[in-house]
Amino acid sequence: MNRTIPGLALAALLTLPLVAEAVTFRYAASADLLGLDPYINNDGVTNAMKGNLYEGLLVRRYDLALEPGLATEWSRVAPEVWRFRLRPGVAFHDGTPFTADDVVASFARITQDQSAFRQSMASVREIRRLDDLEIDIVTKAPDATLDQSLPVFLIMCQRWLEANNTQHVLRGTNAATFANSFANGTGPFRLMRREPGVHTMVEPHPGWWGKPQHNLTRAVFKPIANAEARLQALMQGEVDMAYPVSGQDASRVSRAGIRVITAPDLRTVFLGFDTFREESLNLKGRGRNPFQDRRVREAFSRAIDPEVLHRDVMRGLSRPTGSMIAPGIEGYVEALDRPATLDLDGARRLLAEAGYANGFPVTLDCTNDRYDNDEAICRRLASMLARIRITVKLNVMPRADYFEKASARGGNNTSFFILGWTPTTFDGLNALTTVMGTGGGANFGRYSNPKIDILARKAAQEQDPARRRQLIEQALTIHKEDVGHIPLHQQVLAWGVRSTVADIKPRPWNDVDLRWVVMK
Repeated sequence: MNRTIPGLALAALLTLPLVAEAVTFRYAASADLLGLDPYINNDGVTNAMKGNLYEGLLVRRYDLALEPGLATEWSRVAPEVWRFRLRPGVAFHDGTPFTADDVVASFARITQDQSAFRQSMASVREIRRLDDLEIDIVTKAPDATLDQSLPVFLIMCQRWLEANNTQHVLRGTNAATFANSFANGTGPFRLMRREPGVHTMVEPHPGWWGKPQHNLTRAVFKPIANAEARLQALMQGEVDMAYPVSGQDASRVSRAGIRVITAPDLRTVFLGFDTFREESLNLKGRGRNPFQDRRVREAFSRAIDPEVLHRDVMRGLSRPTGSMIAPGIEGYVEALDRPATLDLDGARRLLAEAGYANGFPVTLDCTNDRYDNDEAICRRLASMLARIRITVKLNVMPRADYFEKASARGGNNTSFFILGWTPTTFDGLNALTTVMGTGGGANFGRYSNPKIDILARKAAQEQDPARRRQLIEQALTIHKEDVGHIPLHQQVLAWGVRSTVADIKPRPWNDVDLRWVVMK
């Protein structure tokens, strides 16, 4: 179905600038968007497009710096109160003026139970409207890093929400709701047309308040799941940019005269376990869950060879890690970054001590369109674990199906899974609360350690930066010693870019910000 934004004001259409010729940027990724609703589907490619259409009070640049967005100035007026002056003269894509009422309505929506982003505003008690262009954000306790969360608090139009009966978040990976099918933000680009599985087309918002750094008149995003098809589209000029480019294809692309841009990615890919069920999904009738035993989790970590994954599967485009957060994330500690040493005899001994000398069966839930070489990683992991008598059944699926199964909305219906996470605040506390903390939105195995939760709560309120880092380090150390998860690597982003592109700025969470794309 073609989806164009309904109700665009005629006046807005008439203000389109006259240009000598169209400048179109065409780009492809390995998977389609999961929808356009700002508050569901916390997914990298999807979030990138939503960030082109919507804006937060603050905006994060490609270099991670925060800059004013829909707020022009802000300050803490009390330990638990942040005051924001909103940008005047801003209009949504349909021409509706932006006011404080939109911020209040957006807060009510993002904090609903079905929101995938409610945790980003978990420290906030309320947002008070002072006048049309001023608000107070009141936190439940002093929060020294509230500003770091605000770029993902994308602001929606209250009038649009009410007119289209979409004030409530209806969760579902491909939910065909109004807000997931259409968009009406204040961002630098507005939706022209969306055909799920085919393309999403956007154009510059003529009423945008900012000064464009791009020279585009149109951008077209195409999902191309098959790596070879995506590569051919790039090499034959059907798209100007494609990602990811695999390690084995990088030299081939370079020989064709196409730039391969590589840069560190702040996403950590890791393995997680069901630690909350008393009986494993794979051991029905036996009344046991091996992953509740730390020795079993450590045995798995000792059976994995990160260098083989790095060399043979990722072809060098990865950084093996023992840390759940990457260098560049606040709270990173180099001493925690050493991966477990391959030790098959030690792994077998630990399994025997735990009562699983003959191993056991387990299903590994794995995506095939989310991380670089994700299916290949899972297949190699299965062969590694077979050496310690673990019988791994692979359950490979598109990421849309994966999230419906493994996330909380699917009842965390998984025993063993692969996942990746970039802290949305670029702060270790986000990973502690979201991935490792009790009740965290990306804690699919429902791992729980009260000591970690206590330290995370203290870090959230700690005003002294050095003390705060110490608390995060203590929590990460406890998690590592408990083998709550098994970090594998941080990806290295690899983009194939044709000579038609004069400038493009990769962000270290591997997505495309159209604000900074310049075509020749």
